[in-house]
Amino acid sequence: MTGVQTCALPILSADNWVFRCNLVTIADGKMADHSAGHISTEEAEKLIKELNERLGNEEIRFYAGLSYRHLLVFKGLGFDVQTCPPHDYISTEIEKILPRGKGSELLIDLMARSQQLFANHDINKVRADLGENQVSSIWLWGQGKKARMESFKKRFGIEGATITAVDLVRGLSKLIGFALVDVPGATGFVDTNYQGKARAAIEALDQYDIVFIHIEAPDEASHNGSIEMKKKAIEQIDKYIVGPVLDALQNHDSWRILLAPDHPTPVLSRAHSPEPVPFAMAGAGISGILHTSFSEANAAKSGFKIENGFELMEYFLKS
Repeated sequence: MTGVQTCALPILSADNWVFRCNLVTIADGKMADHSAGHISTEEAEKLIKELNERLGNEEIRFYAGLSYRHLLVFKGLGFDVQTCPPHDYISTEIEKILPRGKGSELLIDLMARSQQLFANHDINKVRADLGENQVSSIWLWGQGKKARMESFKKRFGIEGATITAVDLVRGLSKLIGFALVDVPGATGFVDTNYQGKARAAIEALDQYDIVFIHIEAPDEASHNGSIEMKKKAIEQIDKYIVGPVLDALQNHDSWRILLAPDHPTPVLSRAHSPEPVPFAMAGAGISGILHTSFSEANAAKSGFKIENGFELMEYFLKS
């Protein structure tokens, strides 16, 4: 059912610039949907292929990811731009969030040309017939150059694996030397294969010292502005992932478990916010500060705070 997978990312050189490339829905001049209705990977791959054929060249190359999340790599071009993540600007006028700075004209031109390519596209005709959000445009943001990170094994002396359907997390995992465990039906949305992720993690613990399970569902539910969808996603995580994994850990002589979100995404704003996130941990050598249910309110009551997020892993493994 599961297997270790390599990460199909572009080979980057020092002069490459990489941009995240969402497929989005724009309506009435505003950002209507950062995910184009959570377009399927199969549909997206066809659109990305056409983008390469029509807009790509030796300096510009698109790389298909999963669902609406893709990459655009520039070779030998310089940028000093400010860009906006589309999921944080739902219902905002596009003119207010377009890229700005050195090289922004090229980005805006590519986005405009993609709109011409997608207009009246066969995929959009089918999506319209089904009542699904159409792909209006690419959205370029989150730019950066080739990253380097110390391997997790070198830093902590143990080997790990990641279970995720989000390419960003896959890339970070690859950078630190984690194996990628593929789970059929993992989507990066609320319909992901929760049980499959738990089973894969339990199996992976026989081979790896630490396993990271990433679930994007609550974040996507918040971006969709659905409290019911978010509530259900959290319940699914608790029932089908946290519970079974915690039960399986009892079969190990020594274990620890850490549960944490990566950032708040309030349903009301539908955008990321900078408040500290709650976390809970249990296992060998860990004593609780508060013996109560896990919630944002109770975490705040504990009075315990790790100032720098990057120190949490060291605290979890070594405290």
